[in-house]
Amino acid sequence: MTLLSTFQKRIAKRAEGRRTLSELRQMPLYVALDIDIHPADAEKIARRAFNGT
Repeated sequence: MTLLSTFQKRIAKRAEGRRTLSELRQMPLYVALDIDIHPADAEKIARRAFNGT
């Protein structure tokens, strides 16, 4: 794997994580609570989603 392709994959994963975080933050409170997500945990959830942990 070349340095450029590694860099491109990291950029793509970061963009995906930012999109996920944005969607979680825009979610109405009643929806988030209905699916048992606390709004303060949005960043942690997004990080887990795109890091695969």
